[in-house]
Order: sequence, then structure tokens, then C-alpha cells
Amino acid sequence: MAEIPADIRLQIIGAAGAGFPSPAQDWEETGINLVELLRLDRAASFVFEVRGNSMIDAGIYDRDVVVVDRDKRPSNGKIVIAIVDGGFVVRQLCTRDGGAFLEARNSRMSYPETSAENVEIWGVVRASVRNLQA
Repeated sequence: MAEIPADIRLQIIGAAGAGFPSPAQDWEETGINLVELLRLDRAASFVFEVRGNSMIDAGIYDRDVVVVDRDKRPSNGKIVIAIVDGGFVVRQLCTRDGGAFLEARNSRMSYPETSAENVEIWGVVRASVRNLQA
């Protein structure tokens, strides 16, 4: 990942309610540092751009950017980046009947379930960022 200046801060204008107007309208802060918020300054953190719609039911869409931690232990229910057939995929790690599987999260399409025994779990997804103008 390219060097990101750690001192870039974005000004927070205020809180924007997504339902009723928020009583926190007066909330004020000097700014937000996205490097700190997303913890991008960690040596074990990486970013991937998602391609495809296999994870939309998990809130991850085509062209979203996900922040992945290599040093986090994958566990049941976590969204992970895995290497399958030589390429990276984003899937949910699920365990049942003593086995671990990678499952897509798009109820509108059918994706093959993959046994986690046959793949390398590369890292655990910690955050996603969406560009609504893309």
C-alpha cells in the first residue's frame, strides 16, 4: 500500500440523522483522521477493491473497498479474503458439521460452496468503504 500521510484530517461538519433529526446536531469535533479510523497504518492491514456481487447480502457491493487484517484469526461468521483457485475472493467463513466452508452472500444468485480445507484464508475483513458516485 502506498504511504498515506498520517496527518490528513477531514473536518466533521456535524451529525446527520438517517431517520429523525438528531439531538446530537451540536456535536463537534476538530476532525476525523481516516488513517486512524480505518487503522490503515498497521503493517498487517491491506485494502482490496471488491469486484462482483457475491456479498451484497452482507452489505459489500461491487467496487467497495475492504480493509483486511492479516493478523486476525478467522472464525465462524467472519467475512474473509481467501485464495481460491489462485485468485482472491471475499466470502463468509461458516462452520457446521465439523467442517469450515466459504459461502457467498447473495440470495439472488447461486454460488458454489467451497470447503475451507482447500483454500488459504488470507485475512479477515474489518471494514468496507463505498464510493456512492462510482
